Amino acid sequence: MSEPLRILQVGAGGMGRAWLRTLSTNPSAELVGLVDLDLATARAAADEHGYAGVPVASSLGELAERTGAQAVIDVTIPPAHPKVSTEALRLGLPVLCEKPLAESVRECLAMVAAAEASGQLLMVSQSRRYFRTVAAFGRQLAELGGVGTLSCEFFKSPHFGGFRERMAEPLLVDMAIHQFDLARKLIGAEPVSVYCESYNPPWSWYDGNAAANAVFTFEGGARFVFTGSWCAPGHETSWNGRWRASTAAGTVVWDGDNAPEAERDSGESVPAELGDEPEEIAGSLAEFVSAVRGGGVPQSEVHANVVSVAMVEAAVRSAATGSVVRIADVVTDAHAEALATIHDDVLRPVLESWPSALKTVGLS
Repeated sequence: MSEPLRILQVGAGGMGRAWLRTLSTNPSAELVGLVDLDLATARAAADEHGYAGVPVASSLGELAERTGAQAVIDVTIPPAHPKVSTEALRLGLPVLCEKPLAESVRECLAMVAAAEASGQLLMVSQSRRYFRTVAAFGRQLAELGGVGTLSCEFFKSPHFGGFRERMAEPLLVDMAIHQFDLARKLIGAEPVSVYCESYNPPWSWYDGNAAANAVFTFEGGARFVFTGSWCAPGHETSWNGRWRASTAAGTVVWDGDNAPEAERDSGESVPAELGDEPEEIAGSLAEFVSAVRGGGVPQSEVHANVVSVAMVEAAVRSAATGSVVRIADVVTDAHAEALATIHDDVLRPVLESWPSALKTVGLS
């Protein structure tokens, strides 16, 4: 279709403004309304980004009907994702939701049920999948063969202030999903289990554990090793981390910013082929629009993305118990919890209809 997709955005905060800038550069998408509980913030954000004629409101339902919106971008805070995205789905609108999908796997499964009940697409914006350098990394791995060991070092020292510095597990819960999700993409398989230790260095300005080491076992035996800290001043890594992948035929290294470098066991280099595809949230938006228009399944469709959230939840559980935690157990437990706590007349029948929650999210 030649007409741009008519999009309603919910959320006008800092990340919401980034999405407004991205929408303005994509001719296949058109912002037709902006929703935020703070109308003054919404109006200011719209006006600042060239959307002076776009209506704002505090009600998603009201603005959806008034604008003839065809899709929703959910850029609210994570605790609001289940409510906002589910409301949009029930209005018959496909949704692109900022990461993380929700704060718990139980809530994620309820959102899967909402997408199935509505028949609409729910996609998560895992924006770090869309770096051109990541695509080049993947192509080099395809030449070298299956990954045996993948590692990521992540060391930054941000002083956020606010809620992150009060969280019990700030690094694992607020940041590591990026690296965990990217490991799934690069290995090309699903995680089986994790052993994780989290801790807080004595000089940390965080209340909770700002550092962690995690070892994931993947299907086929590959290992993903994550080592990170949010209170590591000096010689900081990229926000993407510093990566190394080992295969039987060679190794690929990536500093998180520049083109990855690959070397065969013979010493011959494998060139990095960089494309010109849109990156970060612009890449998420482009894939979402394409999927809505063409009916394809995007790489971070809700069913698959649940596994990335489960990796985080499993790592937190492992750190708390000091034991290896299976990803399947986290999903199974979350499904049981959902059945025990969700009584919605639309969602519950869907949750009850699944022969296996593992099969539903692609783990069996």
